[in-house]
Amino acid sequence: MNQGQKIGVLVVDDHPIMRLGVAAIIGARSDMWVCAQAGSGEEAVLMFKKHHPDVTLMDLRLPGMSGMEAIRAIRQEDPQAKCVVLTTYEGDEDVHQALAAGALGYLIKGMSHETLVDALRRVHSGSRFLPPPIMRSLADRTPNSELTPREREVLSLMARGKSNKEIGSALGITEATVKCHVSVILLRLEVNDRTQAVIVALQRGLEHL
Repeated sequence: MNQGQKIGVLVVDDHPIMRLGVAAIIGARSDMWVCAQAGSGEEAVLMFKKHHPDVTLMDLRLPGMSGMEAIRAIRQEDPQAKCVVLTTYEGDEDVHQALAAGALGYLIKGMSHETLVDALRRVHSGSRFLPPPIMRSLADRTPNSELTPREREVLSLMARGKSNKEIGSALGITEATVKCHVSVILLRLEVNDRTQAVIVALQRGLEHL
């Protein structure tokens, strides 16, 4: 099998050791090869344009442009692009957002080598790949728990310990409007107070520290 017939994979991760490890796993398979590597979202988009990989393996936590933004940029470049997420983020919101951005597979770092290889093959063949823990995470997602962009901004500032007054100043809205947003956020996340809201937001991937 020459490399033209193999599945060409672009590996994106900001940790060189992680990239090398993943590249070694892929390189050990007779039907796939690493056509390029990238350490940031911006570099991933450049490498995608240059090498046109069959599948892009994308970490979400990257310096600068996030993995999510990189997937969107790659899919804008080529709507048929096939992306698989490989991340430490397990929250249902992370999974939901990644799939909405166009990812066809979602893996958690720590899953087996076989799962990784299986995901790359399945996505390359045109299928989706969501292992059972990810399917469960999506199934547990509360209906109507979608936050608006403004509510996400308020939640983000809440997570940083800002008061309603400080949030209002930061976003250029009144304190009363902030209180209204906070009430809706608590309702959507099904919690009783701000502390619980922040805990749930971190668990679900609505917010990252």
